[in-house]
Amino acid sequence: MDKKDIKAFFDRLAPVWDESCFHDPSKIETILDYAGISANVSVLDVACGTGVLFPFYLRRNVSRIVGIDLSGEMTTEAAKNFADPHIRLITGDAETFAFEESFDCCVVYSALPHFEDPANLIRHLSEALLPGGRLTVAHSESRATIDGRHSDGAQAVSMGLLPEDELAAIMEPYLQVDVIRSDEQMYVVSGIRKTD
Repeated sequence: MDKKDIKAFFDRLAPVWDESCFHDPSKIETILDYAGISANVSVLDVACGTGVLFPFYLRRNVSRIVGIDLSGEMTTEAAKNFADPHIRLITGDAETFAFEESFDCCVVYSALPHFEDPANLIRHLSEALLPGGRLTVAHSESRATIDGRHSDGAQAVSMGLLPEDELAAIMEPYLQVDVIRSDEQMYVVSGIRKTD
């Protein structure tokens, strides 16, 4: 995968993204429970897109949200959708971006197949967590559904979604993985940053 192609793909889709995608609110609430999203936590939302999770975070009274996305058109749409002082948007590459702050929670929602090097992503995001912070990778559909969707038009900009045990193994050097769920409803792997 070429990041220029990924950026172009999502730049092109950004204006119609919210109308073309449905995210089940009850599943999102469950995912955010797993992700430890609660009052006063800081959140890094990786591949935030147009900000689909932002209203859910805000209803939980988080202290701040930093959303990062490779696609400038996606962050432009997110900025149009949410003019809230708790939200800061970054157009950049989450695998390499030098975050100047640390976070209680990091969420990679509906995005992992678009990262060619999941191990590098997990390592880098783990470093952006506060000690005891939580990193969560999730989809609100099954792995089979996600793989089927990506094989139908997004092959050039996505890979298969890693089996949950493989992702947990990638996380293990940095995180104490305590949530692994992969069923017909959702895919969630989550862990707490290990302290040195």
